[in-house]
Amino acid sequence: MRCSLSSQAVQDWTGDVLVVGLLQDQPATELEARFPGLGAALEQQQFKGKPAEQLLINRLGDDGPQRLVVLGLGPANGFNLDGVRSAAARAAKAASGHTGNLGLQLSWDGLEPAAAAAAAAEAARLALYADQRFRKAPEPRRQPDALELIGLPEQAASGLTAVPATCAGVELARELVAAPPNVVTPAALAETAAELSRSYGLELTVLEKADCEARGMGAFLCVSQGSDLDPKLIHLIYRPEGEVKRRIALVGKGLTFDSGGYNLKVGAAQIDMMKFDMGGSAAVLGAMRSIAERKPAGVEVHMIVASCENMINGSAVHPGDIVTTADGTTIEINNTDAEGRLTLADALLYACEQKPDAVVDLATLTGACVVALGDELAGLWSNNDDLATALQQAADASGEGLWRMPLQASYKDGLKSKLADFKNTGPRPGGSITAALFLEHFVGEGIAWAHIDIAGTVWSDKGRGLDPAGATGYGVRTLANWVCNPA
Repeated sequence: MRCSLSSQAVQDWTGDVLVVGLLQDQPATELEARFPGLGAALEQQQFKGKPAEQLLINRLGDDGPQRLVVLGLGPANGFNLDGVRSAAARAAKAASGHTGNLGLQLSWDGLEPAAAAAAAAEAARLALYADQRFRKAPEPRRQPDALELIGLPEQAASGLTAVPATCAGVELARELVAAPPNVVTPAALAETAAELSRSYGLELTVLEKADCEARGMGAFLCVSQGSDLDPKLIHLIYRPEGEVKRRIALVGKGLTFDSGGYNLKVGAAQIDMMKFDMGGSAAVLGAMRSIAERKPAGVEVHMIVASCENMINGSAVHPGDIVTTADGTTIEINNTDAEGRLTLADALLYACEQKPDAVVDLATLTGACVVALGDELAGLWSNNDDLATALQQAADASGEGLWRMPLQASYKDGLKSKLADFKNTGPRPGGSITAALFLEHFVGEGIAWAHIDIAGTVWSDKGRGLDPAGATGYGVRTLANWVCNPA
């Protein structure tokens, strides 16, 4: 979808579908002057501009839009960028069935113009996303191919520059998460990284099983023991032109399928959905796609994914096994379904070898995080307040829900093992916190680190806002924003 600012006022706009948002109790004076009879229609429907209210009128005449949509925006004092995103997503969906231009006018007053333009454009494009790759005969879809934002000043145009790259990154992440596990395998993730490398001139290293064995990555490798598919440690690098002022590492959990191992997932664990356990890797690959296209100056970005399957056969890791990470830490495995943190332990150690200023990992790590925060907020843990604040600001600006959680040091006692340095899980209470504390152990001293648990946000069963039902692509916008727009 092409996005631009309209040079026409709403009274003169002549595209295909016109969507206008009205604040609660706001008169529709401009629209009534252009479309006689609209006031009566609004009155008949008792339209007050409340959130979720909507009036749709088709076939307005030969010389104007073929569809008019009036959206309620709610009270003026509550309309913000999240309201812009919600309204733009509703507008895009209301325009389905029409091709051509979609004109959108909302209440822009009090909003930073560039941010408002970016929020509206991203939401409209992402709301229209539909994955039909695996259908024999994809359903024909008529959608607008251009969005025109009406009533914004010229300086808002700068907000549209990064929209194509950001949305393309989100769409890549959605495609990876949604694809079945017989399609997105560790090798397929490595090939996705190779495609990004070829397209954008990124550096790529893929460590094969033998390479990981040579490095002593026993925690990562033990998870893959029960699979017929070889593990892959994927390292993708964006290097800027000129001086490097900061170096960061993005680490994504890459379990392309998680059976739970001998602690087999049953009942509510939804084993059939464990294809999305690589959502962290999808997020960092999508972010790298966006970053590579935007080419931020002064920042070097390392993306690391330790990818494998967690399966069961005669070689699979047992509950009770003790494994050793690349730095010599021993781990007693008391739950084979807490496998993601094992892969991340070695991935974090490898990331810290790159001498980054900051490391951020994303993982569908714990059901406990979902219990705590639901499916609209990811959890954030960090050893550095400045990094946590920067990520929170990036998430807020991107419209992705993120909530900082505590790193309660005393809870680490729950990870003590009688035989090894650690167990891989602690007590059930505070399970997302002990998982974060486990990961923190493998971060080098003095390195700023943050862990984002996306177990609840990676997938939406029914769809919400700009996210269709299915994979959300959560994390791409936050990471790209943080990397490309440092505070």
